[in-house]
Amino acid sequence: MSRYVIKRLAQAVGVLWAAYTVSFLVLDFLPGDPVSAMAGAGADSAEIDPAQLAALRHQYGFDKPVLVQYADYLGRAVRGDFGDSVSTGRAVTATLTDALPQTLQLTGAALLLAVVIGGGLAVLATYTRQRWLRQLLLSLPPLGVSVPTFWVGLVLVEAFSFRLRWFPAFGNDGLRGLVLPAVTLAVPTGALVAQVLAKSLLTALDQAYVETARAKGAGRWRIHLRHALRNASLPALTVVGLLVGQLIAGAVVVETVFSRDGLGRVTAAAVTAQDIPLVQGVVVFGALIFVLSNLIVDLVYPLLDPRIVVASSRKASFA
Repeated sequence: MSRYVIKRLAQAVGVLWAAYTVSFLVLDFLPGDPVSAMAGAGADSAEIDPAQLAALRHQYGFDKPVLVQYADYLGRAVRGDFGDSVSTGRAVTATLTDALPQTLQLTGAALLLAVVIGGGLAVLATYTRQRWLRQLLLSLPPLGVSVPTFWVGLVLVEAFSFRLRWFPAFGNDGLRGLVLPAVTLAVPTGALVAQVLAKSLLTALDQAYVETARAKGAGRWRIHLRHALRNASLPALTVVGLLVGQLIAGAVVVETVFSRDGLGRVTAAAVTAQDIPLVQGVVVFGALIFVLSNLIVDLVYPLLDPRIVVASSRKASFA
């Protein structure tokens, strides 16, 4: 088990390093001048004092060779220091820390809704014996995946804010203000969870161990939840780990539609202002959340199926 955990930790560190490196290279090759944008001249630095631009470039390290910048920034990033925002002059870490609670609240609520609703839909669709009801329930996840997130948000705002006036349309107004954004973000995620889990459940219910459980007199509900669901949950659990990154990305759209403060709006503002340190901090922070969620999933796997650790150990011994 310890070897399994060490291997997953090493992979997590490798993913973070790759995310930082790729984001650095992509941002370095982008057109435009963030220092000129900060000075107020957009991409045209002719109207700005060259000495002022040179001083700003030196302050933010943009006058150094690319490899030197990469080494300096990477060394500071390892210590949790991503420098200062070009557009605001505030520390990137402080900016992300202030925006994080609202985004975590939104993505956490959306993930909970997605797992509960998507999982419940899959269980109900595969448990019912009514053919028409099963077909109806199984047709809902593809519809949820195909619908654009921003469209769902606009429809919910029109129905539940402007017409029924049950929830506020914009802002971070407590729990009531969280409902519509969380549902908007949860719809495509829950639909994908339902698709994967339903397919896995149907496959698991055709296995020999299910027939053995039926022969021993186990009830349908017990077979469905205790035997089939436990084995079918592994693919769905993998999808949930991957969808955390999608939730962070979706938060950009949802927080914009509902005018909520959080990482999404910080990201949009940073990209618009060509704020390289802040954009890179957002990318690495998103990668960190993605890596941590997948690491948790990897550590939960052996609890559901101990054979995973055994198989990993055998591969390591053969290698």
